[in-house]
Amino acid sequence: MGWSLVVPLKPLVRAKSRLSGAAGEEFRPRLALAFALDTVTAALACEDVRDVVVVTDDPLAGERLTALGARIVPDTPGRGLNAALAHGASAVRAHRPGAPVAALNADLPALRPAELELVLHSASLFPRAFLADAADIGTTLLTATSGVELAPAFGGASRARHLASGAREITTPDVVSVRRDVDTGEDLLAALALGVGPHTARQAPRLPPPVRASGA
Repeated sequence: MGWSLVVPLKPLVRAKSRLSGAAGEEFRPRLALAFALDTVTAALACEDVRDVVVVTDDPLAGERLTALGARIVPDTPGRGLNAALAHGASAVRAHRPGAPVAALNADLPALRPAELELVLHSASLFPRAFLADAADIGTTLLTATSGVELAPAFGGASRARHLASGAREITTPDVVSVRRDVDTGEDLLAALALGVGPHTARQAPRLPPPVRASGA
């Protein structure tokens, strides 16, 4: 049937707050949007992905992501990340009751479709599965196959929570782009070293000198 991905995105004025020091407060929202655009572009290019639903109330992000082919769902619950993801999963299954659903972070600017395909193939073998972030603390992807609730527990040390919930950890090698989320300046440098998508790449020359020089 193909996976439906649910991508949560805060209003850009509040997104990626920990990047303010590295990117500057005025530039940070542009970078957050670029991350999301590259994430969704790569996700839609993955052969195993049928569609992408973005849960956001940001009008600019909604307009730009719709143009890429994503479906926008307003964050009606307004109760944080996990409520937004559960809401997005419900919206997917209101249209496709049997859909396998995956929650994917919006800050994966180096995401490669082929690596995402490997992860989703591994995830399809288990009712619920997840992929830890590059630090092995958080989560970048959580999946639920047909008929299984997503039950997201993102935020902070979510790897431990998802393990405790019974979700199977995906240990597929060579999928670093799916694990490389960006919360800090150091994360951004690591993503730039991997090679980011076109939207983030266009923003990179505008970064403050220390980050730009290190990521060159």
